[in-house]
Formats: sequence, C-alpha cells, structure tokens
Amino acid sequence: MVSLVRRAALTVLITSTFALPALSDTGSGSYLAGRQAVYESDYTAAEKYYAQALKFDPQNEQLLESVLVARLALGEVEGALPIAQRMEESDLASQAAKMVISASLVSEGKLDEFLARDPETQGVGPLVDGLMIAWTYIGQGEMTKAMEQFDEVATQEGLRDFALYHKAMALASVGDFEGAEEVFQANGGAVSRFSRRAVLARVEVLSQLDRNEEALQFLDEVFAAGNDPSIDGYVNRLKAGETLPFTHVGSAQDGMAEVFFSVGAALNTEAAPDYVLLYARIAAFLRPDHIDAILLSAELLDALKQYDLAVAAYRSVPADSTDYHAAELGRAEVLGRSGKNDAAVEVLQNLAARQPGLPSVHVALADLERQQENYEAAIKSYNTAIELTETDSGGNWFLHYARGISHERLKNWENAEADFRRALELNPDQPQVLNYLGYSLVERREKLDEALDMIERAVAARPDSGYIVDSLGWVLFRLGRYDEAVDHMERAVELMPVDPVVNDHLGDVYWAVGREREAEFQWKRALSFIDPEDTDGEADPERIRRKLDVGLDLVLSEEGAEPLKVANGN
Repeated sequence: MVSLVRRAALTVLITSTFALPALSDTGSGSYLAGRQAVYESDYTAAEKYYAQALKFDPQNEQLLESVLVARLALGEVEGALPIAQRMEESDLASQAAKMVISASLVSEGKLDEFLARDPETQGVGPLVDGLMIAWTYIGQGEMTKAMEQFDEVATQEGLRDFALYHKAMALASVGDFEGAEEVFQANGGAVSRFSRRAVLARVEVLSQLDRNEEALQFLDEVFAAGNDPSIDGYVNRLKAGETLPFTHVGSAQDGMAEVFFSVGAALNTEAAPDYVLLYARIAAFLRPDHIDAILLSAELLDALKQYDLAVAAYRSVPADSTDYHAAELGRAEVLGRSGKNDAAVEVLQNLAARQPGLPSVHVALADLERQQENYEAAIKSYNTAIELTETDSGGNWFLHYARGISHERLKNWENAEADFRRALELNPDQPQVLNYLGYSLVERREKLDEALDMIERAVAARPDSGYIVDSLGWVLFRLGRYDEAVDHMERAVELMPVDPVVNDHLGDVYWAVGREREAEFQWKRALSFIDPEDTDGEADPERIRRKLDVGLDLVLSEEGAEPLKVANGN
C-alpha cells in the first residue's frame, strides 16, 4: 500500500541538485555555501545562505524553492508563506509551496478559499487533496459531502484503509462513535490496526460506547503489557471504569493535521527523510500539540544528523504528555550520538527519578554507562532493569548479556559467566551470547570443547559475521587444530579486512602451520590497523612487535603459555 500512497501523495519531488544559477560572484558564493549546507542537511545554514543569494536574484526559481524548503524543514511555516505565495503568483511549480499555502489557508480559517483552489494546478497531490477536501466539508458542517468525499478517496487503488481511517476519525470527532466503530471494523478490522494512532483512537471510541472491557481486550491483543507508559495509562484508566474522551481529532483543522501526519508516516518507509520531514512539520504547524508529529520530526532530524534540531524537537514535548518518556529517551539517544554523553546521562537519570518503575529508562541508562566504560554504574542500572521485568521474559536475555559484559570488563568472571548462561537459558540459540561466552572461555583456556560447540552454533546462525567466524578459527587454534583453523581465519579476514585482532589471529594461525612469511605479513597488517588512541583494544601492539622480532614460539615461552602442539619447522 505504501507505494500506492507514495504515488498518490507525490506530484513534484523536491530536489536540491540544481544547476548553478546565473548570479554575481557574491550571490554564487552564497548559493554554493547553501548547496553544501543542504548536502549536509544543515537547514539553518542553508536558509541563511540561500536567502542571501536570493537578494541578488529575487525571482530565481531554484533559490525560491531552496529557501522555501529550508524554512519548512526548520518548521518555519509562516516564514515560508511569503516565498510560497511569490512562487504561486509567478506560476512556478512547487509541491512544497502548495503545501505551505494550503496549510496556511486552513490555519487562518479560510476554508472557502481553500476549496476554491484548483487541485490540478494548485493541489498537493491526489491523496492529500482528497482527504483535505473531505475535512474541509467537516469544518463547514457538510457531513454528507464529507462522507461522500472520503468514500471517493477509498475507491482509489490501495487507499481504502487510508481513507476509511480518516472517515472513522471524522465521525468520532463529531460524536458519532457508533458510526466510527462501524468503520473501524470494516475490512475485517484492518482499519482499526491501520496505525498506532488508529488503535488508540478505536480504544477511545469503544470507551465512549461504554465498552471498556472490549477496549482492554483490544489493547492486550495489539500491545505487549508494561512496555509503554502511555499504553499503561490507557489500561489503568479503563480498568478504573473511566470513560475516555476522544482526543485524537477535535476539529477539522486537527483532521487536516492528521492528513499530513498519516501520509508522512506512511511515506517514512520509502521516501527520503528530508522529504517526509516536510509533512511532519506541516502537521505540527496545523496542530502544535500533535505529539506524534513532533516525535516523527525529531526522529527524521536525528536520521539527517541534525542533532541540535532533533534535541529541540524532543524538548518541545511537554512534561505532562503521556509520551514524555519517549521524547526524553529520544533526546538522550541523540545527545549520546552527538558526543554529549554527560548530558545524555543527566537526561536519563532525571527521567529514572521521575519514572522509576519504567524498565526501558534504566536499560537506556545502563547501555550508555556501559558505552562510557562506567561498568559499575552500568551493572547497578541493569540490576534495576532486571528487577523491574518479568523473570522469564524472553527479552531479558539482553539485560543479562549486557550485564555479563560489564562484569567481564571488571574481571568479575564468575558473575559474568552466570549472566551469560542465564541469557542462554532465556534464548538458547542467541548467536551474540554464544559467541561472547565461547570466545571468553577460549581466552581463559577453559571448557574448550564446550566453547567450540557454542561458537559453531553461533557461526551456523551468523555465517557472515566476521567476529563470530574469527572466534571459530581461534578456538580451533587453541585446541591445536591449526590446519582446520586456517580456512575460518582467512574467511574472517575477508569479512573484516581491517580489523587488527582478526589479522593478528590469522598471523598466529599461519605461524602454527609453518607459513612464517605470511604470518609476519599479517602481523604487520594488524599493527597498521591499530588505533593509537585505543588503549583498551584487544590487539596488543607491543606483543605483535615482539612476535615480529622473535616469532610466536618464543613469545609464548616468555609468557609461560603452553607451546604450540605441532612443530612448525621454525
């Protein structure tokens, strides 16, 4: 369906790959700077430079479009309106301009003026136009016309559920909850599962119809319990016998915001994030409290590596929102990704204090602490997360696995092994755990036969994982099965050609089978790939240099380790 939605939504794709306009040297410089900013998705800089270039050529179509798109991406719809109007007055084709003008007319209550626009020359696209016209009729009190318009959109190929979703929302918005439920149940109930918002809208409709038990059953069918505070809020209120208000659409303008959001969400799996962002920004402009539109904007800006804008979007979600936790988790993730780890930790610590019973917050905090190599703090956070989750939950394997890594890093092997084995009890064939535990046993020279079995199972599950294939070659090396180890280590190097540890291991294996020159070549490669700033890496440059000087046999002897089991002719 998404491809059909995309085709129905798009009329003109926005692009920044324009030819260089004919400008003065100063104007050309601003244009080129703006173009580079667009390439980096830096909308703030793009708007600045393109606006400067536009001063030198006020009617340049490419520059007008560029300024318009940059302002719209920044959420500055009002600032984009004069540009959009100028483009339309000049008969310049621009889907973005049409989006801005249509949304502005709606926000100003000029519904008659919106209806008077020609869909062929002034429309956004068949899907958006068709749904917005229906919602305009709602705003004018013309329910019969609105229902007919929704039904007309539903006749278009692949758009039935999409149109019926909006029809149900429209009926609920005017208090016809029985009619809304009838539409939600259409097509085998597919409309009620159209999206997360559709599920929650139907729950509110059922509650309005005094069918709270049915609403609870529906929630239980769709969502896992205890994973989402906003869903838990619905559950608790329904169990308390509360009649939930219908909150998803309260007016025709809310409905039009829903059009842009739902189309953008559908396009999100196919279209470029900078294009989908325009829909999310228009939705939030028409309805500033549309939290899902704000969160979508933040996620898209994060994907575009516009971290400051993403953080600002997440921060705009009010603390009393049921999705505040999701916004704060997103904000912390973006802060961490942008290198502001201390700020990310602070956000998560504050959220954990505010919502101490939410496992996902403690997991996010633990993961970040582990990434910062603050393993003791990570263990405490994982402890809390594990205490808050069901003991036998299958998803718990990762918590034990991650806590096990933290224990292993602190050289608490007994606790680490216990966690790894608990993770395997919960998920017996999990290749990451099988590989980590198996490799750790190999490095400790313990239970090598068991380690081999674990790693072979991991390789069977992930045959293209260089780390796991390396583990298999390495355990065979430790077992003295050097000839068998060669093929696996060579495959690991093919999969991870610049990894210093894998290259070092292949050098050792080559040495063990008497291929000394090739061993030295691999050790030299390993040295060249070691990051000098990585002081905690597994590949030891001094040990590798010593092997190059005297060979692996003497290094093992100096370390008091067992000698190679088979003479290699050195």
